[in-house]
Amino acid sequence: MKKLNDKKIVIVGAGVAGLASAIRLAVKGYSVNVFEANSYPGGKLSSFELEGFRFDAGPSLFTMPQLVEELLLLAGKNPKETFPYIQLEKGCHYFYEDGTNLIAYQDKLRFANEIESKLGVDPKVIVKYLEKAKFRYEITAPLFLEKSLHKLGNYLRKETIKGIFNLSKLNLFEPMNAENEKVLKHPHLVQYFNRFATYNGSNPYQAPALLNMIPHLEHGIGTYFPKNGMHQITETLYQTALELGVLFHFNAKVDLVQTEKNTVTGVFSKNNFYPATQVISNMDIYPTYKTLLKDHDAPENLLKQEKSSSALIFYWGIKKEFTQLGLHNIFFAADYKAEFKAIFEDNTLHTDPTIYLNISSKYKKDDAPEGCENWFVMINTPNNTGQDWENWKEIAKENILKKLSRMLGEDISNYIVAEEILDPIKIEAKTSSLGGSLYGNASNNRYAAFLRHANFHKKIKGLYFCGGSVHPGGGIPLCLQSAKIVSELID
Repeated sequence: MKKLNDKKIVIVGAGVAGLASAIRLAVKGYSVNVFEANSYPGGKLSSFELEGFRFDAGPSLFTMPQLVEELLLLAGKNPKETFPYIQLEKGCHYFYEDGTNLIAYQDKLRFANEIESKLGVDPKVIVKYLEKAKFRYEITAPLFLEKSLHKLGNYLRKETIKGIFNLSKLNLFEPMNAENEKVLKHPHLVQYFNRFATYNGSNPYQAPALLNMIPHLEHGIGTYFPKNGMHQITETLYQTALELGVLFHFNAKVDLVQTEKNTVTGVFSKNNFYPATQVISNMDIYPTYKTLLKDHDAPENLLKQEKSSSALIFYWGIKKEFTQLGLHNIFFAADYKAEFKAIFEDNTLHTDPTIYLNISSKYKKDDAPEGCENWFVMINTPNNTGQDWENWKEIAKENILKKLSRMLGEDISNYIVAEEILDPIKIEAKTSSLGGSLYGNASNNRYAAFLRHANFHKKIKGLYFCGGSVHPGGGIPLCLQSAKIVSELID
């Protein structure tokens, strides 16, 4: 492919947004170099092996596969051959302390019937709720997710104008929980839909009810599983970028973005200068300003915004198969409000945490030895502000094992044959996410969508931003959207 030699792009960070940006720009003929501080691509979306068990280290929920397929089509590939995946019939298994178990079927009618049979709630309540979630998503996506919020011209598009005329129907000023209690009433059902706030590391008792559109991703668009595990996303995008001529530099931390007269000229890495006409930072926005742009003014008010939650993750090799569990499983806290108060107000761990348990070996059998399972066990935590994580890990493990053993009826500690632990300190070290916050700024106020950093620098020509800490937000789909926005802005 012919390169536009006068267009040299440097991407700082090979996370999923950096990889997607590289593909989009290489397809357009740009010369692209990607610098990654780690020895591997993918950022949080990585993988590792431990004593015969394979684990996806980070994100484990896959929605909106069309965003990956779009990249492959742009690169001239056949998505069905290059990126095989399956759609899940059962999104997640939910376990409540009173013994109630729910299966979140992807089909909304089947899910509504499940809710009626287990909770006695009229199916029409669920169908209406999910229809509103779809309405909110379709109204807001063209502005909040697919285009830059920081370009005046985007507010003049007909899709945006339609959204503005429907603002009164979006309930921007009421918290998620308040709306859910009013509409859904049953406490188990309220807790189920409040959980979607954790998809961007927020608090459902503070985050705006607009986020109640998130269930549409699962029940409207669906949940999926890449046949080789979540890391297949990283591997596919990385190989595609390589084939397009993108050059990758691993173990190559970028130290500084060089500018002249408020125009990007290149970057410094390992005392070497690499010229560029455009630089895209896929780093968390905080270290981007504090390290790469330390000679420039930083948007301090934005950088001081409340950060999202982080996580403690226990990767356990389990020498047993549990037939009552699925790929995705949630064991709810008895007092959900107390859990979020502990995380966001008290900056501590809750003694009865909600536990997310992912078992990829349910679909990819070779992820665990025969008769075993690979357990990815996660609880939400505050981001790191200097807490005693070594002690907290022991406390959290004890509480998690007590809860899982009680709710599954067996002493889980007897089955653990391998263990690795990821805490907020390690998350920050591996991904440059401030304090290990998984999604950058939290979305705990009505203006959250407008408080994320723009995908471009307003004063430095040629400087752009992608990834979970900038517009439109965290999570694989939004990171992929940020890459699309950046590539359009560069054009």
